[in-house]
Amino acid sequence: QVQLVESGGGLVQAGGSLRLSCAASGNIFSIKIMGWYRQAPGKQRELVAVSTSGGSTNYADSVKGRFTISRDNAKNTVYLQMISLKPEDTAVYYCNARITSAQAVGLTLNDYWGQGTQVTVSS
Repeated sequence: QVQLVESGGGLVQAGGSLRLSCAASGNIFSIKIMGWYRQAPGKQRELVAVSTSGGSTNYADSVKGRFTISRDNAKNTVYLQMISLKPEDTAVYYCNARITSAQAVGLTLNDYWGQGTQVTVSS
């Protein structure tokens, strides 16, 4: 069993900053990818940023230069530093992780999601 617990959302004025955290715990052998997605009301969930175990990162065009994803592999934690926030960044932000676990049958690879954290940017 694996759990992802997010924190750090909230209400901020346009131009402000927030830092999201997501900690993974449980049966973790290794974590290949950790990332952040978001879903605004009436819209589909979209990728915000991802970080691979090899250290590469990828960002949505809409957040490049404003958001930074980082990882603390020792703590199985991923962060999303958000600056220069805009009202259009308002959404529920979800942590995602692709995790290998050790089971009786061997290693298994699964995707996990956090419960989501609300980010609201007022104009």
